[in-house]
This record gives sequence, structure tokens and C-alpha cells, in this order.
Amino acid sequence: MRTRTLTAATALAVLFGSTALAVTSAAPALADSSTVLPVTSTGDVVVDGVHQRVFISDPKSGKVVATDYSGTVVGTVESLPGVRGLELSADSGTLYAAAEDADAIVAIDTATATEAHRYPTGAGTQPEYPALAGGKLWFGYRGNGSGNFGSLDLSGSDPVVTLHQDTTKTWNDAPILGSSTGAPDTVVAGTSGQSPNELAVFDVSSGSATRTAYAWDPGSSSDLSDLAVTPDGKDVVTASGSPYKQQVFKLSDLSDDGSYTSNAYPNAVDIAPDGAVAAGTDSSYDPDVHIFRPGISAPVRQYDFPNTGGGSGGDTLAASGLAWAPDASKLFAVSYNASDVYSLRVLDNPAKADTTLTASAPATAPRAKALSVTGKLTSNAAFPSGTTVSVRRTDAESPSGKLLGTATVGADGSYSFADTPPAGGQVVYTVGYAGDEYHASATATGTVNVTKTTTALTLDNNGKVYAYNTQVKFTAHLGATYRNRTVEIYADPYGGDKPNKLIKSGTVDASGNLSASVYLTRDTRLTAKFTGDTRYAPATVTSTVGARVRVSTALSGYYTTRTAWNQTYRYFHKSKDPVFDTTMTPYPNRKYRVEVQGYYDGAWRGTHSEYLVLGSGGRDTLELTGTPPTGVRFRIRSSYIDTTSGDNVNSTTYGTWKYFIFTS
Repeated sequence: MRTRTLTAATALAVLFGSTALAVTSAAPALADSSTVLPVTSTGDVVVDGVHQRVFISDPKSGKVVATDYSGTVVGTVESLPGVRGLELSADSGTLYAAAEDADAIVAIDTATATEAHRYPTGAGTQPEYPALAGGKLWFGYRGNGSGNFGSLDLSGSDPVVTLHQDTTKTWNDAPILGSSTGAPDTVVAGTSGQSPNELAVFDVSSGSATRTAYAWDPGSSSDLSDLAVTPDGKDVVTASGSPYKQQVFKLSDLSDDGSYTSNAYPNAVDIAPDGAVAAGTDSSYDPDVHIFRPGISAPVRQYDFPNTGGGSGGDTLAASGLAWAPDASKLFAVSYNASDVYSLRVLDNPAKADTTLTASAPATAPRAKALSVTGKLTSNAAFPSGTTVSVRRTDAESPSGKLLGTATVGADGSYSFADTPPAGGQVVYTVGYAGDEYHASATATGTVNVTKTTTALTLDNNGKVYAYNTQVKFTAHLGATYRNRTVEIYADPYGGDKPNKLIKSGTVDASGNLSASVYLTRDTRLTAKFTGDTRYAPATVTSTVGARVRVSTALSGYYTTRTAWNQTYRYFHKSKDPVFDTTMTPYPNRKYRVEVQGYYDGAWRGTHSEYLVLGSGGRDTLELTGTPPTGVRFRIRSSYIDTTSGDNVNSTTYGTWKYFIFTS
């Protein structure tokens, strides 16, 4: 048994006047997930593949937030006023953050998510966009009313800052910088929020910047939000408010080299190491993220964010809000809703187009006669010529399945495969497409009932829930068969420490019944099996039943009890801290939910709810501390909630409410 405390001001808050308690919960996790971020703005997103962390800058709050790949916050670096652009070192050991209002570049240790060094760039420089190239860190800065970019050299014993590296011109604002390992001595600069755009390319191999290409109004574009240099160092891809596509320009001379067609108001772009392009748009009513194969202008996949904030359109992608995982298995996107709530969206295998595979086979067929399995393989990305699907047959003679061969997919995606099933009973044909670099894998099944007759097999009590340790009788009923009248009944309690166990095997009685009794201390799956015979197919049926836990609670420390409002109320002096004891059926790592409610405005209203770890002996003690309100009706209970209490071995069980009031 352990004793823990819970502040009464938190546990016993009552909804008076305009004061209210809000309870939020995460949406169910899917293959693609979303997690709310503790930020009020975003400037940039960077992914550290070594530590599997995502770093998001928050200029308004002056901080950088670090999450894991699931979106859970693992660290926060504060005191970074105006922090915007981020750049990760080649070894993923250091994250460089440009803190505009601190006139500094801040080095963050990625392993610990803490500030390691701060490098001043000069009073009034307001650095915004860092990029690594030529052995230095380059940064765009605003600089007393006009923009330029500078460098930070950390190779010597002391850091060296050199400003005004673009000696050919000044910029209207801090230029956005980009670089790539494919062009290790090159920096690309672009205007920020200007109409029309300007782009420039610089050779920085000497330590100073030498302009090698320049373009005014490239591609008739305006309002640049983001840019990315391709991994091969050949092109730069831009995201501008206009035109409605991510444009591609050659680094050699900034001439047009294609585009990726997205939709209105492009505002983000990031490129995976394999060249896959993630293009983002500020689109409330259209897809927000568009995935492209390298050099192909039509998207292979698109994502349209849902509406989470009550506005008329969906959530919106934040500017510069896209970042690939280094292995391209995930794409991270930062979005915000109409209430300015920011979320990190994790998109799995985004570069692979969705693939659909169908399989169709006759519902019934005679044994040893030829039949055909047909279907179609489809995707919004074309399949290469000669694409095949595999066909596997599973039946009584090949219970683990037997690979029959492959079928070639036609130009319209259709396929056909012929087979002669050797065994009677249920035959399953599984058709599989293995996938490739640009297509997700897919499977489909077609089932044929061959020759054998299906017999009826039932098992009662499915879905019922019983009190802890109740003895329950289960009866299996077998219908007509040929020779075999034997049924087996298995019991499989929930939890990995309790194996599936045969509890009864025998011949059914004259009515076709076989019964067995089980004491239920956990949710249990009962299975009845009939192995079949030469004329009747095998049959299996399950019945899953629930078992509640034992739960009892007690309040102590009260000075009297009274019956009121049809309940027994414990009365506590407000100077006395109530002690709430819970005893519950134990299980490793089990938690119980404690709920506190207050009666206000004619109804019981939740004031506090949380999960607490149950002691190994099945007991826990909660002490309610602080200064609670007097004269208010409260009640408290402990419950086991299936799955969210840490395990799923029992069914949800609610403890009884304990009612109490505080007096002076």
C-alpha cells in the first residue's frame, strides 16, 4: 500500500460563475497520427533521425519544442526570443536555431534538448534562416532595415561572425537560405514575403560568398515562404504564394527546370534524401500536403487535414511546416486550426501511393474441378509493365498455405489465375502485391467452399459479463455430422501469463450438447472446435465473456455521517484531509481511475479524474489535501476501465460512489 496526495483545489474544483474545468482527450491513433503541440506559432521544423526527434521553433513564445516520432514532447529549450529558422548538423548532434530578437545563433544539444552555446551575431542583426555549407553556418539576417546574409565559422578556437556576405546587393528582408549535401559548397538565397521573388546562388567554397546565379521574378512568382535544394545539388524547389505550384530552378543559372503542381498558396517544401518532394499549401478547402516522385509534376499522394477547430474549413498547414524523416518513412507536418491550436501530424510512408487489390472467386465449387480467381490492382500511380501478383492457396491439405505461382497484371490492372483445388472444405486464395518504391503493398482474399457440407456449431454466453470468480457453465451445440461427434472446448483467459487450455473434450449427448464449467477471474475467450470428417467441414466458434474486478473503497477522517439526498454523506472539517482507500484485484502495472464530482446547478459535474497506479498488493491510498470549499456536495469513486487502466484482462468495473461534504 502507498499513500499519495492530491491537492483539494484541483480535485474539488466546482463550476461557479464563469470558472470551468475543461477535459481534453486525444483522438484514436491511426496509421497517420496527430498530436497537439504546446506552441503559439511555428517557424521551422527539423527532424533528427539519430535520436528520432522532431524540433519545432515557436517565434512568439521564444522556444524550441522537441518531440519523439509519435509527437510526445520530450524537451523544450526556452529563452530564444523570435526563434525561427533551424538547421541540423551533419552528425545530428547539434541543432542551430536563429533567435532573431536575441541577435544570436543558439546551438542546441539534440541528445538532451538543452542549449549548449550561444553565438552573438551583432546588435540589430536579427538572424532568421540558417544553412550549413562550405564548413560554415550561414544565416539570413534583417540588419538595420535591409537584409543580407552572414556566416558563423566554428572551426577555430573562437567563433567568427562575418556579415554582409552578399557584396553584390542588399535584400529587402532577411533572405531564406538553403543548402544540400549534393552541393556542399553552395548556398541558395531567396526573398521572404516579397513580390516578385528574387533568387540567388552562391559559391562558398572559399569561405566567402561569390554569387554564381541571380534571378529577378523567376517563374513570375511572389511571396516566397520556403525553399529546398535537391539532394543531388542540381535544383532548388520553391514554395511561393503564387503561382499555385512548387517551382523548380536549376542551381547553375536559375532557369526553369519544371514544377510540382499542388494548389492555391504554396507555403512549404521539403525533399527526402531519395528525392521525394513534399509540397505544402495554405489550403483550408483543398488538400494541404502533396507528395511527388522526383521530376514528376503530378502528386502520387495527397493529404487533406480535417477540421479540428470549428471553422468552416479544415486545419491549415503552417508555413515551412514540413520535414521528412531521414529514411523517408515518415513525413512530419505542423498544422493549426481556427482556434490557433497547433498540431504535429505524423504521416507514415507518404511517398508510396495507396494501392487497392481485389480478389474474386466462386462462392462454391466442386472438388478437383478447375476454377478461376480474378481481380484488379489499382493505384493513382501507374504500375510498371510486367507487374505481377502472387497467389497462395490455404486448405485442409495445406493449412499453412501453398504458393501456386504468379499472375501478370494487365494494362487495365486486371489479372486472372486458374487452379484445381485438391481438398474439400474451405479454400482461401490469398492474392498479394509486394509493393515497390512508389506503391504500398496490398493483399486480398477470395474464399471458396468446396464440396464439404458445413455443420452448425454454437457456444453460448458470448458477450456476457460476470462478477469476479463466478462459476459459469458453457454449452457447445453440434448440429448434424457424418461420423465424428467429438467437440473440444478451450478456455483462454486474457493476459499473456495464462495459456489457452483444453477444459473439456468428449462426445456430445443425444441433443448434440457438451458442457463445461469455468470460474471466471478474467475476461476469457471460450472456443469450441469440431475437427470435421469426410463429409462435414471442420468448425470453430468462440464465445468471449467478461469478468469484472473486485473493488472496494473507504473514506476516513470524517467526524460524522448523515443520510441526505437518499445517500450516506461523510462530513469532514475543512481542516481535515480526507483519506480515500482503494482495494482492487491486482495485476502487474494495473491502474485505477479515481473520479471526483461536485453537485452544482442541479447536476453532478466532474471536477477531477486521473489514473493512479495500483499497489502490487492491490491497494492504494489517496489523501485529498489543500483548502476545499465548504457546503458543497462531493462524491468520489474508484473504477477499473478496460484497456485504459493499463491492461485488458478484465471488464470495466465501476466502484460505488462515496459521498462527502466539507464544513468549517
